[in-house]
Order: sequence, then C-alpha cells, then structure tokens
Amino acid sequence: MIKKIFVTLFLLGVLSPFALFGYFYFGYDYDLSKLIDYKPSVTTRIYDKNGEKIANIFEKKHRYYASFDEIPPRVIEALVAIEDTTFFEHPGINVDAIFRAALKVIRAGKAVEGASTITQQLVKNVLLSREKKLSRKIKEAIYAIKLEQRLTKEQILERYLNEIYYGHGYYGIKTAADGYFHKKFDDLTLKEIAILVGLPKAPSTYAPTRNYEISLGRANRVIERMHILGWIDEDTYEQALAQRPVVYDDTLTQNKAPFIVDEVVRRLRDMGIKDIKTGGYEIDTSIDLKLQNAARESVAYAYDQFLQRLQKYKEKEQKMIQEGKELDPDLLRAADVNVTKLNGALVSIDPTNGDILAMVGSIDYKKSSYNRASQGRRQPGSAFKPFIYQVAINLGYSGVSELVDIAKTFDYEKDGKEMKWQPKNYEHNYQGLIPLREALVHSRNLATINLVNEIGLKQLISELKKFNFNNLPHDMSIALGTMSISPVRLAEYYTSFSNYGTQVKTHLITSVEQKGHTIYKKEDQSFKVSPKTQAFIMTTILRDVVKRGTGRRANARGIELAGKTGTTNNNVDGWFAGYSPTIETVVWFGNDDNTPMYHKETGGRIAGPAFSHYYTQVLKLYPQIKREFDVPKGIIEVTVDGKKEYFSDISKPPKAEVHPDANEELLF
Repeated sequence: MIKKIFVTLFLLGVLSPFALFGYFYFGYDYDLSKLIDYKPSVTTRIYDKNGEKIANIFEKKHRYYASFDEIPPRVIEALVAIEDTTFFEHPGINVDAIFRAALKVIRAGKAVEGASTITQQLVKNVLLSREKKLSRKIKEAIYAIKLEQRLTKEQILERYLNEIYYGHGYYGIKTAADGYFHKKFDDLTLKEIAILVGLPKAPSTYAPTRNYEISLGRANRVIERMHILGWIDEDTYEQALAQRPVVYDDTLTQNKAPFIVDEVVRRLRDMGIKDIKTGGYEIDTSIDLKLQNAARESVAYAYDQFLQRLQKYKEKEQKMIQEGKELDPDLLRAADVNVTKLNGALVSIDPTNGDILAMVGSIDYKKSSYNRASQGRRQPGSAFKPFIYQVAINLGYSGVSELVDIAKTFDYEKDGKEMKWQPKNYEHNYQGLIPLREALVHSRNLATINLVNEIGLKQLISELKKFNFNNLPHDMSIALGTMSISPVRLAEYYTSFSNYGTQVKTHLITSVEQKGHTIYKKEDQSFKVSPKTQAFIMTTILRDVVKRGTGRRANARGIELAGKTGTTNNNVDGWFAGYSPTIETVVWFGNDDNTPMYHKETGGRIAGPAFSHYYTQVLKLYPQIKREFDVPKGIIEVTVDGKKEYFSDISKPPKAEVHPDANEELLF
C-alpha cells in the first residue's frame, strides 16, 4: 500500500508539470500577430543638406529600425554569448537551463538565476505583463515555442534587437549605437558592442551615461564570455578589455533647429503624411546647419543692438526733459517702449534653386515658437519698390531716367465718401526731378508714386502679375507696399532679382524616404520674369542702396551685396531684403501686436545689422564663396556725369555723352 502511494506521488510529481503545461498550451489562445506582423513605431529623422542630423521625431519610443542584414555578425555573437549560448539549437526554451535554475531556486529558497532564452525575453517584452507568476512563466515558454515555429532564428533576432530597451530612452540597438556612441553599426568597436548587448539585463544600472564603470564591468563579462567560447582570440580579448569608449549623453530629440523641425512637420502634414512621429521617415532638407546657427545669432545680435540704442534714446530724452526741452507729444517715448513685443525673423535661400538654407522665426524659440518667417504676414513697405522699378526698367527706363519727386494730392472714393491722399517722403523734402537710380537708392516715396502714375496703375498691375503676385491693392498705395506677405514669400519673389530675372519656388524638404523607398522628391520650379540684362540693372541699383543709400547698415566688408530697406507707416515694420552673388536673405523686425516700434527704428536701422552680421558670418564659414556679381552679356557700361551707369538694348544709353572728351580725335 505504501509502495503504491509512493509510486503515485512520484508519478504525480513527474507528470504534474507536463499536465500543467498541457493545460496552458491547449487551454488558451496565443496571439502572435504583434511579433509575426511586427510593425513597431519608428523614429523619423531630419537631416540638413550636408547629411548632418537636425533632429529625431518620435511619439513615445525613440527607435531606429535595423534589418537583420545590416546588423554586424559581432553583435549577434556577443548577444548570444552573454544571453543565450544555445540560441541556434533550442526550440524556444532551454530545458537544461530551466532545470539548472530550478535546482538553484530550491537550494537558495529564492530566484537566483533566470533561464529565459532570447526568444522568451522577446515574448515577455512584447506579449506579456511584468507580473511574477508561475502562469505567466508557463505562458512565456509556450509563446516562445510557438513563435519559433512561425519565425526563423534570424527574424527573432531582428525583432529582439529592435524591440529591447537599452536605457536612456533608446529602444533598439541601432538607436543605442547612435545615441551612446554617435556611430553606425559598421563603426562600432567590440567594447562598444559589448556595452550595448550587456544593457538589456538591467538598462538603468548598466547605462553608460549613468554608471560608466559598472557598464564597462558588464561589457568585460560579455568579452570574457566570447573569449571562453573561443569566438575571439587573445589579442582581440586584451584590446577590447583595455578600451574605454567615449559615451555621449544627448537629449533624445537632438533638436538643433526647432524652427526647421516645426516647419518640416507642418509641411509633411500638408502633404498628407500623418504618421510623421511613428513612420520612420528619412527627411532630407535644404538647410545648412552652419548658416542656421549664423541666422539665429544674427537675429539675436540685431535685437541686442536695438536694446542698446533704446537705452541711449532714453538717456537722450531724459536729458532733454532735464534741460526743459519739450518732446513731441505725438511720438512714442523711449521709456514707454515695450521691448517684449518686438520680435524678428530671417530666411536665407539659394536663389538659383529656391532651397531654404536658414530660417529663424523669432528672437528666442524658447520664448516664442511661432515662426514669423513662414507664418507671419506683414506689409513689406519700401521693400516692395524694386518690383515697381523693375517693371519700369523692363519697359525701357534706365538708371538715368528722370522721375518727378514732388508732392501730389490724389482724390479717391471710399465707402461712398470722397477722400484725399497726400503721401510724403520720409525726409519730408522734395527734389523736383531725380534720376531713377537715386530715387530707389534713397527710397523716395513721391518719385515712386509718380512713377506708378506715369506707367499707369492698370499696366503696372498687369506687369506685376508676371512676378506671380496676388492680392495686390488696385490703387496708388501699391507704391508703398501695402499688401501683406511673409518673409519666405518675399524671399521667393526677390529671386527675380538675385537669380538674374528668373523667379524660383522655395523648397525646405528635398526628399522623403521610408524603408528605402522615395515617397517625395523636390521638383524645381522657375519662371522667367525679366531679361537678364534688366535684372542686372536692378541689381546695380540695389547694390548702391547698400553702398550709399538707405541700406548702408546692411553692408558687410569683403563681398558685394544688393538689397532694399522697407519701413511701413509709423515704423510698424522694418525690413531688409537683399542678396550676395550666391545667397539671398530677408530680415523682418516688428512688434507682434502691430503697434509702432520706436520712431527712429527703420528697416535699415533695425533689420540691416542682422543682414550685415549674417553675411559677415557667411564669409567666415565659407571664405571661398563667390563675392562679386557676374555681368551678363548685353550690358553696356557708360559714364554719365562722371558716374558709371548700366544700359542694355532695352534700357538704351543716352544718345549723346553728357561730357564728351575734348581731346578725343575726330574721324572723318
């Protein structure tokens, strides 16, 4: 009887685990779809034109995906050596390891060694909860066995290495390699690989950014295990143990240009891409990060210069008050200026193809992430005048054509009422007749208005439509740039000058790829708006604006620059739009609530220094850059009144020289 009981108990002890295993194996549904059809969220990466990463974009988990083919064999060897030596032999569970672990548990009275295979670890991370119950452990084993029947060993390793957490917010070994070491797989050393494969056991404890020495100790155990197994030789073993890799402690996003990242996301959404943060896109942009940094510094520089001037304005006004002098009651006092309202923006492009090289939307992104360069719309003021003058030049006017610079009253009707408009020059004076070149160089409002009147409003608007303008005002205020426009759009229009008469559409995103497939590639668009010769004549005038006109503060030593200031009524907006032989830049400053800036802050004074500072930085970054404008074929240079003037077969030179050379030999 006792013998039967003993035999029965023995059989129950032996068969019970199998019965329990069978109960769970056949009694539950095991959904493997998450691992069979494995589609994890993958980080999108944004790059500048030189391939330098601008930022990572992700939703919850920061992960780069690596296919099995791109994972180095050394990574697989190191992983298998430390985690699961019999990985390529077992069916998903290692029975010998389970029994060894069970015996140690019995002896110690607690869990002292795990027996999970790589497959079980993958299952635990994706399909099961973290609860420590016998039922979960049994399900884990069953899931592992079933998974091995559906996937190859290589597929399991690929999913494991992309799914497992490696500390510091990094999911997947490719992410960790880039984050910790700033390296691609092929560039990793054995020690760096050992650090990575040692992390999953305890990511927080072994993270090299937190516990560098502990992380190295874990890596050394990986290397020792590989040596014991005979997978590395003695020299490799010694060299790997001695190495102390450089580890980087970066933020996950690594966002080097937040305005660019925000703009890229907006444009991708407009393209219909909705899974931007999870789709694993590779986005190439036209941005030059060096120029982006220069642009950010230049906007901040101009703002600091304004603060210094404002302090001097305050001191001067205070002195006047102390001396008993009256201040103009209609003008804003410097002491009442709210500096928190003032903001600025800068956009810089390659005028030959429209690529946006830099874009800054505010003085400080942390204080305001609103992108005034692309989203803000303000009146360009006199920065619009070059388009009117270009129309005139295209019609045959030249730099020496005389314009009428006198006051005139315009009568018009508004809401059924008779109205009068009496525009004035900024300087409040008149010059009677003035050469077209001088009118634009010194931004003479009255000369411009009379030029519009001379061309004819209807014809002018018809000609301006060739520049792709829309929503133009159909009245004489067009002469003063009263339409609304963003800096990016104004930069696009200005390529009509900087690109020798051919306007180009701007681009920020140059290509978008997903899983090796190109889903978007930029297409250049251009429109011929002026003959090359006529556009160059405009460039020579705008070059004079910078040399000796309203844009003197925009000048930068060592490079030819051309451009135009813009200041709207009551100093609400201050612009400078201009270009060098290869780079075009538009700068805007103004108060966000559309209130006037201090009355001395014109486009030349507040935006010009940012433009100048930017090109000074450009020369430092790229000293080999082209510095002089090309003179197109068909340009005729003539000296008029002792000054060099430019003509063409459209803008013809004067019939007779103003000052003929008395010593010139006469030919009969």
